[in-house]
Amino acid sequence: MISTQDIINITSFFTIIAHTPGRLRVRVNPEIKNLEGNLSLEDIENLPKKIDGIINIKINKIIASVTITYDPKVFSPSIWENLVNNKNIDEISILINKLAKEVV
Repeated sequence: MISTQDIINITSFFTIIAHTPGRLRVRVNPEIKNLEGNLSLEDIENLPKKIDGIINIKINKIIASVTITYDPKVFSPSIWENLVNNKNIDEISILINKLAKEVV
């Protein structure tokens, strides 16, 4: 299971490459490999099953990028930008917990 704090920790390794409402593409810093915990790529790819509003997550290990398809009516583009830039984390945590099916 993945926690809200895990999501915040993971996104701290992201840099936005391209962002249009409903689709976010980020570069992943290789230092993410040093992140402590027992999260797997499968845990990350399964987030759409656990949080309403996230439609799909595609991980490209070769070029170290992640593409997130989401419902912009549920997650406004500014929410994603704030999450990646570590801003307004308290309100983002509240939103994620509200939309969570299994996140703790």
